[in-house]
Amino acid sequence: MKMKRPSWFLKGTRKILALFVVGGCFLYILKLHFGLDECDRTQMPYVDLDHVRRAQQFARATLQEQCRPSYAKKEMGKLFAEKYSMDISPFVRKNINEDEALFKYEPPFGFHKFFDRVKDLLELLPEHDLPEDLKSKHCKRCVVVGSGGILHGLELGHLLNQFDIVIRLNDAPVQGYTDHVGNKTTIRMTYPEGAPLSEQEYPPSSLFVAVLFKRVDFNWLQAMVKNETLPLWMRLFFWREVAKKIPFTSKHFRILNPVIIKETALDILQFPEPQSKFWGWDKNVPTIGVTAVVLATHLCDEVSLAGFGYQLDQPSTPLHYYNNLCMAAMKLQPMHNVTGETKFLQKLIKEKVVKDLTGGIHCEFCSKDS
Repeated sequence: MKMKRPSWFLKGTRKILALFVVGGCFLYILKLHFGLDECDRTQMPYVDLDHVRRAQQFARATLQEQCRPSYAKKEMGKLFAEKYSMDISPFVRKNINEDEALFKYEPPFGFHKFFDRVKDLLELLPEHDLPEDLKSKHCKRCVVVGSGGILHGLELGHLLNQFDIVIRLNDAPVQGYTDHVGNKTTIRMTYPEGAPLSEQEYPPSSLFVAVLFKRVDFNWLQAMVKNETLPLWMRLFFWREVAKKIPFTSKHFRILNPVIIKETALDILQFPEPQSKFWGWDKNVPTIGVTAVVLATHLCDEVSLAGFGYQLDQPSTPLHYYNNLCMAAMKLQPMHNVTGETKFLQKLIKEKVVKDLTGGIHCEFCSKDS
């Protein structure tokens, strides 16, 4: 006859396990926070004025070209065939009962086991598409503005502002960097830890597109939509400080369709299928930037990108246009396959599906003859 372990033993074991997990997370955060070298921005590389001129001319020419309806989507279809869904909804809609693909995988590739949570969130959101003024526009030009240090000094801001839709990523700021990145924001696409803390980074007419990675992200988004305070204990499950308020009404929130992440990662990039793991990632989660580029091909007719490209062979180069992180920091991140993503973006640019306005991935204007 087996002896039952006393309840106090089981409770104690659970507590020890919980402390172990929390402690591990804390140590990992400390490693990320203190293990990254900072770059001296006073030692920024010299910006070639001729290169600046060519970059601006290229961006201006891109804006002056005739906009081709459905161009990006059609070219993606030609390039990736059945791996790219031509008719996918960019944002999650209320008719989730009709979408089996939405619940095949767990976040961020789907909402498996989260049906009720998604349904509750959608009940709070009155709109699930672009605003009508943009949706009805005959031909839309998108620019996805990355965070790359390559943006610094090119002074493309006034040109980026002229695109119909400007997609900004995570907490990349506009305030103080208008000359470099412009000040127009149509979409701010991010996850809780990436959302800007400053309310100034949320223009009243823009959309907040949430990317949901884990269970607590649903709680955070619900709190933001309802303008409620997230409990302190729940904040402990985020790896960095998250915004306490997003200054929008519910009609400005959208939820990114996770099938776009799934198709980007598993179908187009051919990353490995997600596996159940106690700790860590399989480097199969695409960056917000690459996901945003694929999203843009579904939202817009013509797509450009700016501020993309990692110069991993120059570890002391600034990673972003706005802080002191060095390029070497990308080698420490555990989630993303940067090499695979770069090859994908190079393919899109060389096949003329999208245009690279800053030349960090593949430069079409860098030669003197361009």
